[in-house]
Amino acid sequence: MDADGANLWQQALSRIPAPAAIFATGKGLAKPLGAATGFADPEGRRPFTTETPFRIASNTKTFVAATALRLWERGELDLDQPAAALLTPALTELLQTAGYGTGEITIRHLLNHSAGIFDHTGTERFAKVIHEVQDHVWTREEQVRLSCGSSGPTASPGFEFRYSDTGYILLGDILERVSGRPLAFLVRQEMRFDELGMTSAWWEKEEPAPAGVVPRARQFIGKEEFTALDASADLFGGGGLAMNVRDLASFMAHLFEARIFQRPETVAEMLSAGTHKRAEDYRLGLFSRYVGEVEVFTHAGFWGTLACYSPDSGVAVAGCTLDKAYFGELERLVEEFLLAVA
Repeated sequence: MDADGANLWQQALSRIPAPAAIFATGKGLAKPLGAATGFADPEGRRPFTTETPFRIASNTKTFVAATALRLWERGELDLDQPAAALLTPALTELLQTAGYGTGEITIRHLLNHSAGIFDHTGTERFAKVIHEVQDHVWTREEQVRLSCGSSGPTASPGFEFRYSDTGYILLGDILERVSGRPLAFLVRQEMRFDELGMTSAWWEKEEPAPAGVVPRARQFIGKEEFTALDASADLFGGGGLAMNVRDLASFMAHLFEARIFQRPETVAEMLSAGTHKRAEDYRLGLFSRYVGEVEVFTHAGFWGTLACYSPDSGVAVAGCTLDKAYFGELERLVEEFLLAVA
């Protein structure tokens, strides 16, 4: 990719009527390529660049899943072990009271969203607080309690794929208890942030922003701003990380290009599909989809973020729009790029 390619990408981004950034890297590219448009702070006229951090929301799930697999490859975690014995007892009690067979829900079920855990983010109360009480400080137990108080199991464990933030909140609790380390510290260590030069990445509220990083971008849905939303709304494993588009793309390349896991079998395990309904759609922390005839492993984040890797082309791409309303346009641009390099 040369300067002309970067200019073309800049022009393509300008079609999105909101600030946006995109970055590509990986062994399939001669050199990394990035572009960005608009302002990270519209009033302060601070440019949005590939170095500007933002909340990546559910893109965090890929980091959490990969951390679980790091423990698995060292023999510290059995993916097919029931979750009940590993969870904080208060959380197990909440699940059991709501009718969950906690002895049947495994770590793998949580990782691939086949545990049948009702997603608390789909409740009316969660939406009301997010929009109207943005300074509310949530706890992990409060969010699990909201899930359990709203519904019992959505399906039997291992029956079908149903996306659930609450399942990853439970997974975050398990990883902390198994490792004896806070989740933010555990992910930073196991994903080798410092060693691999991911200098913009941090877990909000749990660790300080890295020294020298520029302020986090303001993020919107249409005209409604969510920049000041307390990070605890999405903190405990389903989300929590902030970083720039460069580090998000670089992480995907690190993950697939043997710079995080010790053994190639671990990547294969992460990409393995279960036998439940729609198992092909979501593996362990990653969606699987086809762009043209090429399989791409990907994840999106609620506020308008996207990260993916194409094993066939050896290319990782990450993108962000600061207005979630234009996520579809960003997704199409990323697909166009992946088709071009394929």
